[in-house]
Amino acid sequence: MPATLKTSRGIYTIASVRPLERTADAVVLTLSLERADGIEKVALRFRIATALIGATDTPEKLIDRITPWVEREFEQIREAALKSIRTDRKLHEIAFDPEHPGPYT
Repeated sequence: MPATLKTSRGIYTIASVRPLERTADAVVLTLSLERADGIEKVALRFRIATALIGATDTPEKLIDRITPWVEREFEQIREAALKSIRTDRKLHEIAFDPEHPGPYT
């Protein structure tokens, strides 16, 4: 069952839409945020330093960890993701590393 976000705009599901991409120092998780009534869908990427997570963390575990943070920062994340798609024609990427761990503190 997909994780859900309760936002001022309504209920959104958060789900992985691509397999994890692994590099030597990070994993990249591509997520979709879709409003429950289907009126809006936004995709974005999270680059997470391997130093912050377990080597065998699944997308589901990563989503569980990210969900409360995304819910708290939803409006800013949504606006940045929409702007990136419209203006830059690419997915917005949020990076978590030891200096900026986000939900991985």
